[in-house]
Amino acid sequence: MLCRGMKNFMKILGIDPGYAIVGYGVIEYSGGKYFPLDYGAITTQADTEFPKRLQYIYNELVSVIIKNDPDEMAIERLYFHNNQKTGIAVAEARGVILLAAQMNNIPISEYTPLQVKLAVTGYGQAKKPQVMEMTRRLLKLESVPKPDDTADALAMAICHVQSSGTRLRNIINRRG
Repeated sequence: MLCRGMKNFMKILGIDPGYAIVGYGVIEYSGGKYFPLDYGAITTQADTEFPKRLQYIYNELVSVIIKNDPDEMAIERLYFHNNQKTGIAVAEARGVILLAAQMNNIPISEYTPLQVKLAVTGYGQAKKPQVMEMTRRLLKLESVPKPDDTADALAMAICHVQSSGTRLRNIINRRG
């Protein structure tokens, strides 16, 4: 079974991975609507040893997981484009994030930025401000969450609902 527990809604944890800032957003999807439950950012200090930064990310994310008890997690799929050194560090942080989900038995789905743009705005070439504004509107928030990593994480969670579509509805309907 893909989801834990018997309820008529789904809680999704969206993650925008990084090592300086990890954006997270937990949404509930029920009755065809989105409800923001918790969102923010896990930030690490640049002058902290890298292994300690990874440990901090892991511990803070586990706290978010325990607090929100998500059914599934959606995370950005990494791709290296400009700076491979930074990319490797992000990949290492992403590994700790995946470990936190795995250790808490949370199914993980990965999405590219193109998939997120398409799912949230309906247009794969949408610019970042357009994605952020649609995220705000879909979640009925007064303003776009800051930092941007937080808004990106919420968009990731929305993407998961949109991409999972019928599968999520079937799971929720079986519960009710």
